[in-house]
Amino acid sequence: MIIYGINPVLEALRAGRVKELRVGDRADDRLKQLLALAAERGVPVRRVAADALDRDARRGGQHAVHQGVVADVEKSADYSIDEIVRAASGPPLIVVLDGIEDPHNLGAILRTADAAGVDGVVLQSRRSAARDGVAAKTSAGAVAHVKIAEVVNIARAVEELKEAGVWTIGLAGEGPESYETIDFALPTALVLGAEGAGLRRLVRERCDRLASIPMRGHVASLNVSVAAGIVLFEAVRQRSLKNPDRPGIRG
Repeated sequence: MIIYGINPVLEALRAGRVKELRVGDRADDRLKQLLALAAERGVPVRRVAADALDRDARRGGQHAVHQGVVADVEKSADYSIDEIVRAASGPPLIVVLDGIEDPHNLGAILRTADAAGVDGVVLQSRRSAARDGVAAKTSAGAVAHVKIAEVVNIARAVEELKEAGVWTIGLAGEGPESYETIDFALPTALVLGAEGAGLRRLVRERCDRLASIPMRGHVASLNVSVAAGIVLFEAVRQRSLKNPDRPGIRG
């Protein structure tokens, strides 16, 4: 799996997933920090020409901005839904992605999920953007840290979460409740659909509740990654109020 860019590669190094680094002639402080960490971790480094970096980065996405570094990394470990639920230090907060195929959206959601301290992300193995390349770059390295469960069927995953005692909240424009009325201090899975298409019918029908973000302007909807950020940090706010000694979801 190929990732590129200073932040994604640095976070992958910290997570112990990098097998080899390829770097160009960039020589600023951030690259020096990255190379120092690679040496500390015993990761081999190769100096290569700029066109070789361009070519490698394009394998992970068109118009890739590699910032002078490309890394071969081990794919992050996949988790089961049960493992994610059981590993939560408090009431689980999980994100479920139903058909997010735009790598920029996937990367942005992973970045927000990491910032909000979610316990894991569930995505479908066939109807999801790849986690390397553009998604890894957009995530600013969060892809190296967020626990991910790949499943065959999202509707079945929603049922599995419900059986594990997790409330499933589908975010949909037609949702009859405002997201602000949901008690996110409870074990919660936020279910998000693809931009435009939204949640698929079977997934929507299996959610315990459907919630929406009230729109007060002229546009009818938000980018899915923006919507994820709004709702996840409402969950952070509510959980912090319930337990003021904890700065976020995780202590």
